[in-house]
Amino acid sequence: METGDAPANGQAPAPSAVKTTHWLPAQVPGDVHLDLLHNNLIPDPFYRDNEAKLQWVQDASWEYQTTLTVTQSMLAHQHVELVFDGLDSAADVSINGQHVLSADNMFRQWRVDVRAILKPGANTLLVVFPSPIKAAQKVAANDPWQSRTKTAEKTYIRKAAYEYGWDWGPRFVTSGIWRPAHLDLWDDARIDNFYIQQQEISKQAAELNLKFTVQSSSDQKATLQVNYDEGGHQGSVSRDFELVPGENDVDLPLEIANPDLWYPTGYGAQPIYHFHARLTEGKATVDEADAKAGMRKVVLRRDVDQWGRSFEFVVNGIPVFAKGADVIPFDSFPNRVTTAQYRQILQSAKDANMNMIRHWGGGYYETQEFYDICDELGLMVWQDFMFGNDWQPGTYSFKQNVEKEVEYQVKRLRNHPSIVLWSGNNETESAFAWGGRSELPADVRLRMWQDYLTTFSGVIARTVAQFNPETPYWPSSPSADYEDTSAKYMSGDMHDWSVWHGNAEFSEYEKHFPRFVSEYGFQSFPEMRTIEAFTKPEDRTSIFTPVMLAHQKNDAGNQIIHDYMLRYYGEPKDFASFLYASQVLQAESTRIGAEHWRRLRPRTMGSIFWQLNDCWPVASWASIDYYGRWKALQYYAKRFYAPVLVSPYIEDGKLDVYVVSDRTEAQSGQLRLRIMDFNGKVLKEQTLSVSLPALSSRAYIELPLSEFVNANGTDSAAIFGAADLTIAGQPASSNIIYFAPTKQVHLPQAKIASELSGGNGTYTLKLSSPVLARDAYVSFGDNDVKFSDNYVDLLPGEPQTITVTSNASLEMLRSSMKVVSLVDAFGAQPASAAAVVPAR
Repeated sequence: METGDAPANGQAPAPSAVKTTHWLPAQVPGDVHLDLLHNNLIPDPFYRDNEAKLQWVQDASWEYQTTLTVTQSMLAHQHVELVFDGLDSAADVSINGQHVLSADNMFRQWRVDVRAILKPGANTLLVVFPSPIKAAQKVAANDPWQSRTKTAEKTYIRKAAYEYGWDWGPRFVTSGIWRPAHLDLWDDARIDNFYIQQQEISKQAAELNLKFTVQSSSDQKATLQVNYDEGGHQGSVSRDFELVPGENDVDLPLEIANPDLWYPTGYGAQPIYHFHARLTEGKATVDEADAKAGMRKVVLRRDVDQWGRSFEFVVNGIPVFAKGADVIPFDSFPNRVTTAQYRQILQSAKDANMNMIRHWGGGYYETQEFYDICDELGLMVWQDFMFGNDWQPGTYSFKQNVEKEVEYQVKRLRNHPSIVLWSGNNETESAFAWGGRSELPADVRLRMWQDYLTTFSGVIARTVAQFNPETPYWPSSPSADYEDTSAKYMSGDMHDWSVWHGNAEFSEYEKHFPRFVSEYGFQSFPEMRTIEAFTKPEDRTSIFTPVMLAHQKNDAGNQIIHDYMLRYYGEPKDFASFLYASQVLQAESTRIGAEHWRRLRPRTMGSIFWQLNDCWPVASWASIDYYGRWKALQYYAKRFYAPVLVSPYIEDGKLDVYVVSDRTEAQSGQLRLRIMDFNGKVLKEQTLSVSLPALSSRAYIELPLSEFVNANGTDSAAIFGAADLTIAGQPASSNIIYFAPTKQVHLPQAKIASELSGGNGTYTLKLSSPVLARDAYVSFGDNDVKFSDNYVDLLPGEPQTITVTSNASLEMLRSSMKVVSLVDAFGAQPASAAAVVPAR
């Protein structure tokens, strides 16, 4: 790696201050920021306010050079192709001083035959990355409409939008060979792509078309044989055919009787069929390829009904309520992401009863490994194409580039059963009304809208239909597919930002009746261990210190959290308490929306909150922080996304207790409602046997508030409702609700008793309290611990048991254990500002 502009001693002077005079070691795949970091030329980009000191990197040009040692036997092959699976982003590549390709899209594979250029022995490969800022400016200058549409220059080269900064992520506009690179040697023919097209899937038969793209050097006869295996069930199919020079499309029909079907988690198993293809000429094997697929049929049902037009995913005939969160890149620097991180975050999604993730369009298309894990776990993927918010150029060359990108990515990923939707972009359709665009001249707006439709309902829609027709396509998120909507006629998916961006009360969610919610959320801070990773002690005196504000990317975000905190809870007594209380506040806000939309089933058929993960340590909407630590929201999600949910709700002067079931079979159980005071005295109790239809939501208990709220001298601020459901004698779901505005609910001081036992890495923690203890939170200092549950509500005199997994010893855990509840986060305050909780 070499540059004309580099820093000295890890500092950040003007880019022209230092010029390197020698090559430095670099990693491929990787990027320039990581290479500078590994060479001790820059400080940790995530520490304190170092982000601001590293902005010079984006303005410099960078060169990567290596030696390709080529043998005579390698050159004896008919084709020697240089393949880059990813160049980020604008780049020029040369071999032995001869230019071989120019790139302008980090989301495409770049392949060029270099046999005629290579020589036996040492060959110099040079990749030059001009400043992405300057490269984009150069392309934008060639668009005569850019000055009129005000389209951002950065969009003119295809690059991950989040690199430029987001309201949860830092700005690190990097460059580099970010995906693997290699030489591909072949002679007569090679298999370019292997697609398991699922033409019709049922429990009786899977009708497949095995589709191959074969590159051939000449006219020749060949044979393709495919063997498949799943769970010991094996079969094979073969076909003879003739190849012509260039690209050949070859189909092999295959029917599998009584296939094992792939289902989303919670609805069945996730069997994966393995296919092995062998291309032969006579007895000689020319090439081989492997593919995997899960047999499933997915439909995006869009039927007109009494509420508008439905928006629901039907998998193998089952209408699935989508439960999940939006996923952003796992790191600002993708090549730091490990298999363990993928596994931990995605497993956490499943462990929290999620069945879908929405892979957001401002990052990058993930690795095969990422989607393999989703396949295995039964996590459906709503896959955005990588267009995030920004208005996109409308030039013909840009659209051609997009078409090639989409073709490459769809072909690369289409065998994954987890991908149940291709979506054109994130919020670009909505962005037509943002940033003063509504005030542009009419002819400019017409041109922009025509370009939008051409790209997202033309080029991309057509390409998906051509290469993956069995998977639905959706033009944007949010969108109604250009259909007019109203309060009485809802269609498409919705991003509901009335809370947070709209500063609305949490209860505002309950006034909205969308068909599918693909974004909504609220921010919180990560836990103290994560804060300590990027701060000094003086940075942790307030949420408004410069470093804490540097790790908050939403405008006035910390102030917004603080304002909501005062609105619902009061002022936390110290910094650590604020971190904890912010997580409870976030979890409670999201719970209100999630439970409301689940109660609306089948009117609403999806709840995807923003967001699951972080790309650096930061205050954000994530339910799991950068280091994989669960926030309160993730534990709450495990409860509000449970397959069977008890959800008490106040409406029309009565308390209704709903039960929502995602089970595909009817069940029976016992539903109990208790009205209690905070000391555990039961004021009213009702128990009944309930029959729960499959895939249903309804209220089973309806109790007038007048029977217990402010009745017989009862203080509504001193009582709560506790609802629980048991099925086959086992607890299925429980929930609580309050009957007074949050500022009036005064929780009692709770002395929580704890008992920790066990060993060999698995421990049992028993918690109990004589009074209601809200959001009891257990921590173990610096010890790494996994909990089966946390932030739990302890009902008076009713113990709860939590499983704790850790490599720490019992003695270490006991000595470091701390248990607090919500009331502990607040000091002595006037009654009007006491520590309180949102109404449930």
